[in-house]
Amino acid sequence: MDVYLSSPRGFCAGVVRAVDIVEIALERFGAPVYVKHQIVHNPHVVKALEDKGALTVEDVDEIPEGSNVVFSAHGSAPSDFEKAHARNLNIIDATCPLVTRVHNEAKKYRREGKKVILVGHRGHQEVVGTMGQTDMALLDEREEFDLPDWEDDQQVAVLTQTTLSVDDTALAIKQVTDQFPNAIVRNDICYATTNRQEATKIVADKVDVVLVIGAQNSSNCQRLREVAEANGIPAYLVNGPEEIDSKWFDGVTNVGITSGASTPEVMVQAVIDWLEPQNVFPVGEREEDITFVLPKELR
Repeated sequence: MDVYLSSPRGFCAGVVRAVDIVEIALERFGAPVYVKHQIVHNPHVVKALEDKGALTVEDVDEIPEGSNVVFSAHGSAPSDFEKAHARNLNIIDATCPLVTRVHNEAKKYRREGKKVILVGHRGHQEVVGTMGQTDMALLDEREEFDLPDWEDDQQVAVLTQTTLSVDDTALAIKQVTDQFPNAIVRNDICYATTNRQEATKIVADKVDVVLVIGAQNSSNCQRLREVAEANGIPAYLVNGPEEIDSKWFDGVTNVGITSGASTPEVMVQAVIDWLEPQNVFPVGEREEDITFVLPKELR
């Protein structure tokens, strides 16, 4: 068996920044440091930080007054910040700058009098945070969707969740532009999501099955699995070797491996070690040299 290893894969700049923020906060303030929602959607990353003293909570009201809190990379609604201020919490915002850009776009277009449509997946933490910024409609391509009954000359702006399928999002946006041809379209899918999906397509052309290493609640990992399947290749999303079924490889000679933007490389290597391939061939090799500065609270 040979393995074709997708590149780029794994941590994006936003995830590196978010993890660094929690670790620096722990060093500077000591444990515990509370984290509003999982800092990123990967259980190995979350556990590693919790072992150092981070405490993950889903509601700001669970955090003792006066504590230190990091808001997760996915972004949070203004109401969470308001509750945190009311509890006299020291807030450190780890929202990915590319998500913050979407928040700012939404508020800008609403100030200009435009109606805003967000293309995203209902219930995902990033979507919850973005929709909390201002009034907007949600277009989830997995659901039946009727465009709002706006006037034909209504000015419309279309924003997107950063971790969606590039191809599915293009189809969803077309639904809007067919009705509102003058709509402003801000395709906010991030560089990391786009690069990993493109690399996965290349890998899928070379293999019999694809393994995506990452968490079930990771949007970008789920999209990588779907991208491989859309190319006609069986694909499975697993956190690590313990979730692999050896039956997946009956008659298989070439296996593709990729990982989502919140998956640590150690988990990818653990899967490769479990497979014991004869050869590992890198595919893609696109370099990513993007970095984000720390929030002002930690500079």
